[in-house]
Amino acid sequence: MQIIGVGLDATEIARVADMIERYGDRFLHRVFTEGEIAYCNARRDFASSFAARFAAKEAVMKALGTGHSRGVFWKGIEVVRHHGPPQIRFHEGAAARFQSMGGTGSLLTLTHSRELAIAHVMLLKE
Repeated sequence: MQIIGVGLDATEIARVADMIERYGDRFLHRVFTEGEIAYCNARRDFASSFAARFAAKEAVMKALGTGHSRGVFWKGIEVVRHHGPPQIRFHEGAAARFQSMGGTGSLLTLTHSRELAIAHVMLLKE
């Protein structure tokens, strides 16, 4: 395995909570997939879950080397979790960029305190 990209991001939970309060579904549906929205809304501390996923998307954009450009947008990066650690799913432009880099896998770590949500991602190829 070879590391082909690394990204790290810290997001203020209060900032994401404010965006949710101010813009509601318009913000959520612009940034998050339906699966992410359902997962986070089922959590008691939903703002922390949304902030962690927001940080993950930012970290992935850094690892891809694109930022929020070149066809890589919010919903093209999805954080999924099914009875284990969180995983990244790539869609559309993010998937194309990942494939063009020779990507075959990724590792994602999420954590949060009361104030910050932090995500670290490594993109891998065999």
